[in-house]
Amino acid sequence: MATEPLEILKGRLSEGDYKKLEKIDNPKLYQFIAKYVELCNPEKIFVSASTDEDIRYIREKAIENGEESKLATEGHTVHFDNYYDQGRDKEHTCILVPEGVDLGEAIKTKQREGALKEIHEIMKNIMVGKELYICFFCLGPCGSEFSIPAVQLTDSSYVAHSDNI
Repeated sequence: MATEPLEILKGRLSEGDYKKLEKIDNPKLYQFIAKYVELCNPEKIFVSASTDEDIRYIREKAIENGEESKLATEGHTVHFDNYYDQGRDKEHTCILVPEGVDLGEAIKTKQREGALKEIHEIMKNIMVGKELYICFFCLGPCGSEFSIPAVQLTDSSYVAHSDNI
């Protein structure tokens, strides 16, 4: 990455979204996000701080984009997947492992470095004309020694919304 990650992000995010992200003092996070912003090339980027306002924005985008529909109960929505849609493509789903790692015949794996090149080629400009939602989560109990901070990058307002429920 020739340009500094924060400079890339400053040029791509609104001032408000940049300020949200800047509060997290983590250069590796900035580098990760900048890498995928450049690779996926979204038209717009929204950083969620999980405030009521941010969650409401994401829910409204899910409705506006047709990923969810309003229900009669205020604040409730529904999402329907295509009958043939599965959460993953079983034929092409695998675990990426370092060279030489074998998890056995029952678990489909691919050599990590080669597979990442393939994935990055598919991801190039995949979000052109779309909005990227950057969401933060805690896996495990918050504030615990078992807490694992997590970040999600998605162009699906439905995915971003459902993860906040």
